Amino acid sequence: MDDVLIVGAGPAGAIAGLVLARAGARVRHVDRADFPRDKLCGDTVNPGTLACLRRLGIGEAVDARGLRVDGMLVTGERGAAIQGRYPGGLFGRAILRRDLDWLLLQQAVQAGCQLDAHVAVRDAIVDASRDGPVVVGARIGHNGSTRELRARVTIAADGRRSTIAFGLGLARHPDVPRRWPRHVSDTSLTPGVIGEMHVRRGRYIGVAPVPGGATNVCLVKPSHPADGDLRDPAALLMRELARDPLLRDRFAHARLIAPPVVLGPLAVDVRPAAIDGLLLGGDAAGFIDPMTGDGLRFAIDGGALAASAALDALAHGWPGVHARLAARRRREFGGKWRFNRALRALVASPRAVDVAAAAAPLAPSVLRAVISRAGDCDLAPR
Repeated sequence: MDDVLIVGAGPAGAIAGLVLARAGARVRHVDRADFPRDKLCGDTVNPGTLACLRRLGIGEAVDARGLRVDGMLVTGERGAAIQGRYPGGLFGRAILRRDLDWLLLQQAVQAGCQLDAHVAVRDAIVDASRDGPVVVGARIGHNGSTRELRARVTIAADGRRSTIAFGLGLARHPDVPRRWPRHVSDTSLTPGVIGEMHVRRGRYIGVAPVPGGATNVCLVKPSHPADGDLRDPAALLMRELARDPLLRDRFAHARLIAPPVVLGPLAVDVRPAAIDGLLLGGDAAGFIDPMTGDGLRFAIDGGALAASAALDALAHGWPGVHARLAARRRREFGGKWRFNRALRALVASPRAVDVAAAAAPLAPSVLRAVISRAGDCDLAPR
């Protein structure tokens, strides 16, 4: 029996495994994908997230593969623009998620984690014979067969469609908002050093350079699987770019490197998991629409917090573990969750973006504070 079974080998799972293996735990990762694999993302690591990776001793590897990103540009529908650089010389990195996820997972394997890739998890194994239900592992299926993997602790880090969290009734997609991003790369553009967020009525478009001379473009808008535009996401994305006064010339000669990826709905609500034997990490623990490149920060810090809780349970048993983990997540993420909600409310109003753009030159310290908070710069040493 393993000490810890981690379902999901993305950033949250990989970081959890890295921390646990370094502490001497026997860790097994299972993931339905083969790595390296592509993943829809804005492909940016903000300064605070990069600082977290440096504290884990793997920041230099990300630096070596990513492009330096020095700040943010936000534009409104009527030509208003707000641009600011991260304070104190801080910077983030633009790196393809395919490369980042593989880098993090390799670090976990080198630390001693066992990886079982291309393995589909069917459900959690729940032992109800004790005082309340206890998760004791997961059932996996491969080529029509099913077998059990048992562990003292199971960490569900299998993303925003977590088989474990949804299967146990812990997660749901809220009715609103239901936003679906699309993503395209273009090799004709010159990479820049500023991440971009172009806010339009009812949608926004993120633009980020990535290594190799390509550009990641992500369109996020309300939609539904039954909507016709989801049947041809490439046409939708190119149509949105072509009708945008600021972006149409830049992308007039863009070409798709690969078909756009469609994902949604974005938001996931998760009720606190207080089932002994089980911890949630990363997007499986709850997902919001991260507008400021901090989705990876939630994943990486969330994975480390789940690992700490697992070590607590292995050493002392389960009493109080879930409550302590929930309190730590509130302390770690509560302020940023509130900031992101406020920012989403701001960008939902084109007039508010215009007002903010007009006020920015008059109050540069406010702009600097917003850019710093968006980049989680408070987590980075200066």
